[in-house]
Amino acid sequence: MNKTIRRAAVFTLLLVLSLLVRATWVQFYDGKALADGKDNRRNAISLYANPLGNIIVAGDAITGSAQTKGSDLKYKRTYKDGGLYAAVTGYSSQVYGATQLEGIYQDLLDGSDIQLKNPLDSLTNKRADPGDVVTTIDPAVQKAGFEALGDKKGAAVAIDPKTGRILGVVSTPSYDPTSISAGNGSVWEKLTKDPDKPLVNRALRQPLPPGSTFKLVVASAALESGLYDDVDAKTDSPNPYTLPNTHTPLKNESASAPCENASIRVALQYSCNNVFGKMAVDLGQDKVKAMAEKFGFNDTKQDVPVRAYTSVYPSDMDKSSTALTGIGQYDVTATPLQMAMVSAAIANDGKLVSPHMVSQTSDADGDVLKDYDDATRSKRIVGSDTARQLRSAMQTVIEQGTGTNARIPGVTVGGKTGTAQHGEKNSKTPYAWFTSYGTSDSTGKQVAVAVMVEQSDAARSEVSGNGLAAPVAKAMMRAALKN
Repeated sequence: MNKTIRRAAVFTLLLVLSLLVRATWVQFYDGKALADGKDNRRNAISLYANPLGNIIVAGDAITGSAQTKGSDLKYKRTYKDGGLYAAVTGYSSQVYGATQLEGIYQDLLDGSDIQLKNPLDSLTNKRADPGDVVTTIDPAVQKAGFEALGDKKGAAVAIDPKTGRILGVVSTPSYDPTSISAGNGSVWEKLTKDPDKPLVNRALRQPLPPGSTFKLVVASAALESGLYDDVDAKTDSPNPYTLPNTHTPLKNESASAPCENASIRVALQYSCNNVFGKMAVDLGQDKVKAMAEKFGFNDTKQDVPVRAYTSVYPSDMDKSSTALTGIGQYDVTATPLQMAMVSAAIANDGKLVSPHMVSQTSDADGDVLKDYDDATRSKRIVGSDTARQLRSAMQTVIEQGTGTNARIPGVTVGGKTGTAQHGEKNSKTPYAWFTSYGTSDSTGKQVAVAVMVEQSDAARSEVSGNGLAAPVAKAMMRAALKN
């Protein structure tokens, strides 16, 4: 054999070997990725070949499955009261994927979760009967919040302070997940282009400036650090208070309010900006930040189990910016979930129980796979005496201050209103906030609620936490405590 033929043979052999190596790599290493890829139609066919498991609220399924016609995807997802519960369930779409509880528990709901399989199923890779997700949502609380928000753009969260169970998660405007489950392109385009962003879960995933509701965090830091040891002690708070190193006075909403050197109780009652701006500077940004982080700010992994967007308390500020953070402005942002957590910790004697909206997961026979109520953790945020004093001051806000619209007969209510600036030089409609807790006088049962109204039909002069947000919180607290 001459040299040219030998070289050609060796080159051909190398090509064959390279092809075999590549084929082996694709089969054994890339195969799973290709099989699991979103563009693999077989996955969608398998996912929707049978009815899915359900998401449960108070013993009733709020999801279902319906047979399709003229499609290789045999079933599609359906929703009962889809608009009411969209902020809880998310959606499961044949085209657009799955979000929130539908996405987190997709393997459980479609029967592919390894927890559902017996040894034979695991060997044959057979799908098991799907499992269910049992939520902590109270349908009465959810409905009360949804109806009270109505046409407003906003959100609300209700939490049981003693257990951490989330009783309501409302975001408006909402949408019906059934309308996009089969991949209706025109509906999807309308939803994604809607300037009101109905697909955004405002309760968990849209942090905004919390305004004066953040004063509860600053008051907590002041009492815990010893800057002030009593909510009725006078503070060192000139009125007007000029922001450090500027000529800008920090004004109060009411010029006639008794805010000069006001106690924490009076400052919360009248929402005195001068008191809390000065207090934040006196504490220093590090102490305010430390307290905010104890409540949950700056936590990048706040899972309920849907991952909430991070509520932020900023760093590296000058003193004038620190003063503005004392009234929930500058770069402070919070979700309604976060502000509900603040009230929940204060209501629960200073302890925060980890909030969660899934109670348990179960298999097709109803056997519990995981109990999330048993897995909850609690941590102390403030001392019991600080919590007691803040509850008392928050009650004054409701009884004699800026939160009178949240009064409920037979319920001890404490709260804090907030109106946060929006846009450059506050050029846009402000955000209206309210965070609160309610304790039944007859049963001792508690609930904590936070409400944010981003936009409403109210005139700018009528935008306030008491006017827009407090009635929503009142409706949810009343529903939670009615029994």
